[in-house]
Amino acid sequence: MNAALLSDYTEEEVFSALKGMRPTKVPGPDGFAALFFQRYWHIVGTEVMKFCLGILNNEQSLRQLNSTDIILIPKTQNPTSLVNFRPISLCTVLYKIVAKKIDNRFQGVIGGCIDQVQRRLISDNLLLAYEILHTFRQKRTRKKGYMAVKLDMSKAYDRVEWSFLKKVMSRMGFAEKWVELVLKCISTASFAININGKRGRVFQATRGLRQGDPLSPFLFLKCSEGLSALMRLAMKGGLIKGAKSSRRGPAISHLLFADDCILFEEATNNGVQLLKEILKEYEKCPGQCVNFNKSTIFYSSNTSKESKRQILEILEV
Repeated sequence: MNAALLSDYTEEEVFSALKGMRPTKVPGPDGFAALFFQRYWHIVGTEVMKFCLGILNNEQSLRQLNSTDIILIPKTQNPTSLVNFRPISLCTVLYKIVAKKIDNRFQGVIGGCIDQVQRRLISDNLLLAYEILHTFRQKRTRKKGYMAVKLDMSKAYDRVEWSFLKKVMSRMGFAEKWVELVLKCISTASFAININGKRGRVFQATRGLRQGDPLSPFLFLKCSEGLSALMRLAMKGGLIKGAKSSRRGPAISHLLFADDCILFEEATNNGVQLLKEILKEYEKCPGQCVNFNKSTIFYSSNTSKESKRQILEILEV
């Protein structure tokens, strides 16, 4: 795995990263869109190639190109508070070239490092969730009820602790040189909030992943692996039971969709208390925070009203 990750990057890889970018996507702080580099590659290509390969192969600093504009995208039609906005990071094209090549190599090995729950296509997990919820609606006679807890992770990307990310990658067997290259991409970033075309003061971050950084989705998968590991251990130890999509199917304890998650368990006080303890343990390490006020619970048809009331009290949903 590490041999493939640490082999020297080539000029062809760098150019393919640039060609794969959308030409007119919103530019970063330098004002240059990908179209500029694609159209005038015969003029700037040599310098761009030398610069990017110097970072990827020779451990040169990328701090000078890692400046980021943050723009605020409204989540609602009439936003009244900052929580109604989603921050999107606009990175420079040169940084994206570097990040995309690292990301491409990540994709080649990530399947062997994470749980199958995260290796599936999102559409596969959606189908599984639909089948389990369909089974919930058919349960009318059995004594035990079941629940599906749809978690809302508050500012999931923004809360990721870099120290936890480093430990996870090292534990997965990634070489120190590779881990340092990845951390350099996220820790050297500088930010300025752009409001109505005016750029504010520059500041540094101490944690978090950027929405708009090509590396962020795969790095967040590694953070989510912590929750998957806790759920697997609880299932293996018989502490939680999960739910089935059919009588003969395997029990499923959780499904992940990017930064969203659904947990499945018996609708009992003991079951929900165990889930809450697992989530508390998960929150300690990567810095995540479950927003129970925005989380949702689905119950099987045979779940009693009293059980539902007790579960709501325990989870404070």
